[in-house]
Amino acid sequence: MARDVLRFVDALPLRQVDLLGFSLGGYIGQELALVRPRLIRRLVLAGTAPQGAPKIHRWTDDVYALAAQDVPDPDRFIRLFFSGSQESRAKGVEYLKRISSRAADRDEPTDMATRDAQLGAITRWGIPDPSKLTRLGAITQPTLVANGDNDTMMITENSYLLAHHIPNAQLRIYPDAGHGFLNQYPEIFADHVNAFLNGG
Repeated sequence: MARDVLRFVDALPLRQVDLLGFSLGGYIGQELALVRPRLIRRLVLAGTAPQGAPKIHRWTDDVYALAAQDVPDPDRFIRLFFSGSQESRAKGVEYLKRISSRAADRDEPTDMATRDAQLGAITRWGIPDPSKLTRLGAITQPTLVANGDNDTMMITENSYLLAHHIPNAQLRIYPDAGHGFLNQYPEIFADHVNAFLNGG
């Protein structure tokens, strides 16, 4: 996937980019910063984990059951991406209404093969290997690491690991939020990202 991004960037052609990687996209962002360090000006790693980090190789049975559903289910999605509080679940419902409101130019729905490929990539990335954390020291770009305080997919503690091992990183943890923190706090998160990209 990182190679595909590089082919796309080279075809445009772009000499330098700011990059935001969410979840599995954060894995790709880390790889790009490592294999093409001069391409990335500033990096945002949202709801993601470093390679070899703990507790992502084999999700808990509850998380796997919610993430690996064959038929999309709004309630399961909300339980997976948002915290259990009433306020967080309400924000999840608002998010689902927002993403389903667009009538034209909608993305094509993904299929089970795509889902399974993503699950496989997450599993491989998460094979426990603490030595992989040393790679993060080579990411010298300013980096914003962000997550909810209760991410059960990428595990919030892995955001702390990222911020600790990336030399020029700052960390933001959003309260009463899970993996979908950026959908729960879209305006606040956008303000934080814009401030970061503008040198804040």
